[in-house]
Amino acid sequence: MSTKQLEVQIMGQSYLLGCPDGGQARLLAAVDKVDQAMCKVRDAGKIKARDRIAVLAALNLAFEQTDAEASAGTSAPEATQSAEPAAIQASDQARLELLLQKLDQALHQDGQLI
Repeated sequence: MSTKQLEVQIMGQSYLLGCPDGGQARLLAAVDKVDQAMCKVRDAGKIKARDRIAVLAALNLAFEQTDAEASAGTSAPEATQSAEPAAIQASDQARLELLLQKLDQALHQDGQLI
């Protein structure tokens, strides 16, 4: 199976990604999902740094995936395709922000950036 390069945009920035033959539609759907999640976090206005936006968006997507998998009688792909993305509950948002703060503290202590 061969791989080709595909240029995509996420939050206005270009990325060159490897894409296996026949996987372009799935990769573009994933890129669109990540772009939407990152733009949603950015547009909320509280977080400005791209790396923090990416981490919070990843946590949001993982939470949605886990929540969908836990739903009785539905598989994860069906749940994520059939339902509009659920608004994050205030308690979940607070937990995600706490995780982000802990990540920032750990990276700061190491003197590293994401």
